[in-house]
Amino acid sequence: MKFAYEDLDVWSKAVDFAVSVIDLVDSLNTSRKHFRLLEQIEASSTSISTNIAAGKGRFSKKEFVHYCYIARGSLYETMTFLEIFKRKGWISESDLTPLRKEAISIASMIKGLINSIKKSA
Repeated sequence: MKFAYEDLDVWSKAVDFAVSVIDLVDSLNTSRKHFRLLEQIEASSTSISTNIAAGKGRFSKKEFVHYCYIARGSLYETMTFLEIFKRKGWISESDLTPLRKEAISIASMIKGLINSIKKSA
């Protein structure tokens, strides 16, 4: 038996994205004084897929759309942290580029999911 959200490609892609972000954070060479920032990016990156899953499990399509918007916000938050990390010199442009491409794809998929849910409402 599978959960309904497991059939959503965007959910799977968001989980893979979170794993990539966490792997990158694990490789960072920064002092412990920035631990809170590292926790925040891990939280925001994992929040994308968890909000998609939570929305799929809600009672109404309106709630599902709401959670999709939250997921998109978490994606934007994650990308902002990655940009800050790049500007601090903690990650390189070559670290950021593939994550940016994935994020753009996920954002597009979330938009498509929202539009699909709204059309079927």
